[in-house]
Order: sequence, then C-alpha cells, then structure tokens
Amino acid sequence: MKKYLEKINRSRDYILSKIKCSPSIAVVLGSGLEDLVCILDDVNEIKYRDIPDFPVPTVKGHSGVLAVGFLNGKCVAFLKGRFHYYEGYKMEEVTFYIRVLKSIGINNLILTNSAGGINRSFKPGDLMLIKDHISLFMSESPLRGENLEMFGPRFPDMTKCYAKNLRTLAENTAEKLKIKLREGIYVYSKGPMYETPAEIKLLKQLGIDAVGMSTVPEAIVAKHCDMSILGISCITNMAAGINNESLNHEDVINKAKESEQNFKKLLFNIINNWE
Repeated sequence: MKKYLEKINRSRDYILSKIKCSPSIAVVLGSGLEDLVCILDDVNEIKYRDIPDFPVPTVKGHSGVLAVGFLNGKCVAFLKGRFHYYEGYKMEEVTFYIRVLKSIGINNLILTNSAGGINRSFKPGDLMLIKDHISLFMSESPLRGENLEMFGPRFPDMTKCYAKNLRTLAENTAEKLKIKLREGIYVYSKGPMYETPAEIKLLKQLGIDAVGMSTVPEAIVAKHCDMSILGISCITNMAAGINNESLNHEDVINKAKESEQNFKKLLFNIINNWE
C-alpha cells in the first residue's frame, strides 16, 4: 500500500509541475468523444505516458492525454481516454487516475462513456443521464484490499453515487438547449466481448437501460473519495438482440462522433453553470 500511495504522489507532483491552473472539475471522455476537449481555451496537454506510474490506454479512441485549460475562466481537466479491466489492468490500475485527480484537488467529476442501449425507447445517438448503476457483474471491487483511509471509509455509502443536484443541473441545461436527455440505469460489463442476446434479455428484465465496459469502477472510487459525480452515456448502438444488428467498435466510435455537437453544447453549458 505504501508503494501505491507513492505512485499516486509521483503522478500528482508531475501533473502539478506541468499545469498552469488548479482544476476543480475533471471530465473523462469515453470512446469517440475526445474531440469534446475543443470547448476549452488555452489548453496544456500532458501525455499519459509521460506521467510517472500512469497507465497507458491501448484501445482505439483513447489517445491517452490529460488536457487542462479554461472554460469561461474555470480551470477544467479533460482526460482523453481511460483504462479498462479487459486491457489487462487490475482494478486498482483502472481507477488509479481517480485518486490522482483527487490528490491534485479535484472534487467534481463528469464521467462520459459510449454505451449499448437496452431500453427499446432509446436510439443510437441519444444521450443518457446515469441515475444509478449496477456493479454486481464486476470481477472484483476496485475497493478490494486494504482501505485507503486518507481517501475514504472502509464501507462507503453508494445510495447517492450520482449527485442529484448535478443531475438536475444536466436536465435543466438539456431542456434549455432543447437537447433530448434520456435518464436510466447503467450496468458494467467487463468485456471485451459484447454481450449475448440472452445476457441482454436478462439485463432488460432487471430494469437496466444501458450497458458498457467502463465508468462504474471509477464512479465507485470517486464516491469513496467523496467526489461529486455526474455520469452521461452516449448510446452508440443498441445492445445485442435488440434490433438484430451486428456490433463493432468502429461503429461505436463513429456514432459517438455523430452526437458530438449536442454533447459539446451540453457539457459546455453544464460546466459553465456549475457552482
């Protein structure tokens, strides 16, 4: 555990030595969503591979860059790419960057992702506000092992993982912009294979609206760190068996880019009105 904390501190110190301002909000960009960073001004970019002890993404659509800049005077950090369990990383590595963000003073987190739609009223290109998640299908908890007391308690409460006030802010912002914002429950799937139609049928019976291979491990650790969390999914495809179409990662990236303009407007205005 001592070595793990030393790694966090090395990453923290390097990032602080390279950025021009102290970000209060971090935005994690999912597959195909990296161009959203263009809403920032005066951007300073740091490659993950240059940050001591930081993992490096291996998936297309995750370039591995920390971009820190300004949005109407607010200092904001955008993470272009994340890490997934299916890449071979341990859960403590998948969520490592969350504790680094916390250690540099970030207490507000926006988690975005590309997800498969299970709710039949959804369609590809929709944006979904995550109101809750299901983590029961994870291989292991990212909080497994010795508790890091300096970040949070042994048994963190997940009752209000996604902050109600931030969800209200997102809903009101979407309404003003006339952007349709769905709301639903997101479930974590460890991947990298897409789910089978039988699995999706089961998830649908459980009342789940969307499925993806990220976000939940980070949300759990961020909540443990007492961060305020907002989660938004881009529905890039309908899940297996919903409309009998084949699934591939290229289509996920392309559909995410088609939703880019609405996502940009929504994020810009959410952050601009964040108190």
